[in-house]
Amino acid sequence: MTIYLLMKTETEINRDGVNIARRSFLRYAGAGVAAVSVVTAASCRKGDQVPTNTGIDIGIGDIGILNYAYALEQLEAAFYTQVIASPYSGITASETTRLTEIRDHEICHREFFKTVLGSNAIQVLTTDFSSIDFTNRAKVLAAAQAFEDTGVTAYNGAGYLIQSSAYLTLAGKIVSVEARHASYIRDLITAGSFGDSTVLDANGMDQAKTIAHILPVANTYLKTKVNASNFGYVSF
Repeated sequence: MTIYLLMKTETEINRDGVNIARRSFLRYAGAGVAAVSVVTAASCRKGDQVPTNTGIDIGIGDIGILNYAYALEQLEAAFYTQVIASPYSGITASETTRLTEIRDHEICHREFFKTVLGSNAIQVLTTDFSSIDFTNRAKVLAAAQAFEDTGVTAYNGAGYLIQSSAYLTLAGKIVSVEARHASYIRDLITAGSFGDSTVLDANGMDQAKTIAHILPVANTYLKTKVNASNFGYVSF
């Protein structure tokens, strides 16, 4: 068994213009997980992430699920970075503040997974947002809603595949933040729509979707296609 210790320091991580104190950054793990990531050697082979003719494969086991989340967080971080870099027409000061906060959250999530995965992380993905008009408020918010709703259902759908209780705890902490984002974006579009029947079932539960359902949607906005051959999806 290999144990990776992520040391708590005040070293600053700078990504996309956002300074993240490593001590705060690693606090995602909480008291139970702290700054320690335990990964079995069998789950950590670099060869688990296999480049294919159609892109990159996330791998197997918990590493595969973490790479799946890492891919989605890369996509969301890139999207909100673009939103803030080229604000849509008519954006308010309040919207700028909240969307900047969401951008920073997504960057933290992305960098967290990158750090935990270490050499097992998939490559940095190249995004393609050419279908989104970033000058148009309605189109930007519609895309934001789609990304956030997709993120929530993706985490919900993959949770049962996670074997490590530590990783499951981390996923739960992150998906709850994604749900907060989704609620805010939905209310920006239509007040009171944060928990309507399009996202919640009759029992008041969020929807869950499989990896094979989520990745084709994500790949629409990626030049580097992501595959999950061990979880029933290849982007042919």
